[in-house]
Amino acid sequence: MKAFAAYHPAALALFFLSVLLLSMFTTHPVLLGLSLVGSICFCAVLEPTRKFWRGMAFCLVLFLMTAITNPLFSQEGVTPIVYINDIPITLEAVLYGAAIGAMLVAVMLWCKCLHQSFTSEKLLFLCGKRAPKLSLVLTAALRFIPLFIEQSQKVRRAQKAMGLYSGKSYHTRLHSAMRVLSAVITWSLENAIDTGDSMRARGYGLKGRSHFSLYRLTAADKRLLLLSGMLLGVTLAGLLVGTAAFSYYPVITKLRHTPAALLTYAAFGLLVLLPFILEVKESLQWKYYVSRI
Repeated sequence: MKAFAAYHPAALALFFLSVLLLSMFTTHPVLLGLSLVGSICFCAVLEPTRKFWRGMAFCLVLFLMTAITNPLFSQEGVTPIVYINDIPITLEAVLYGAAIGAMLVAVMLWCKCLHQSFTSEKLLFLCGKRAPKLSLVLTAALRFIPLFIEQSQKVRRAQKAMGLYSGKSYHTRLHSAMRVLSAVITWSLENAIDTGDSMRARGYGLKGRSHFSLYRLTAADKRLLLLSGMLLGVTLAGLLVGTAAFSYYPVITKLRHTPAALLTYAAFGLLVLLPFILEVKESLQWKYYVSRI
């Protein structure tokens, strides 16, 4: 299911910028928890089951490592839990490490969803007219990673078929890997030059050049833009006026339950759950129409 990816690039850009910026620049436990839940739900409907659970296992390890290592390097806080070699492990440091771990996992999952929903063509559509050189560089960078991996696998298989790739010892494996890396880097440089020459020959970036696009702003796109903008505005307003303020050091503050704080939580929760809701809605509609056939 990729119903959310079918929306206009402007609507997708506003949504992903909103959730990524809010997730990266807040340590509020409720907002981070909502962002984490929203990203997990969205990944669950985008990825196959086995790939999803493999990713979740890596995210769990990353979260635990961050939550465990932060108290070892930060002894701030006034509530010691245990002492390790006269070093206090405080409750505040543990919870702050868990918050940072949740933030890292949420941002990583949102970036994974961004990669699957926001293609290089959409980025080129948004930035091609205003910043053609920047959009070309960003598009090439986004496309470079999967091409680099695919080409490295081809080179490795070719060298293995030629008898040049050996795995008998660590030295030979390292030498073979360096040979593959050298070949792929040379290929990537040549490919970048060819791409630049091809785009220049087609007149890319020239003034007055027309731009063809299949993207049209529909009523559904406008509704998504409006809803995302409203939810973002409510969340930002709540954060700026301090209705959802929270601190870990030196003492953990209490979560606020005022109507304004609850409204901020609800707005951000609905924002991060929008893709999952739209995907589920599209799936239910599809199953309903199939059942009517």
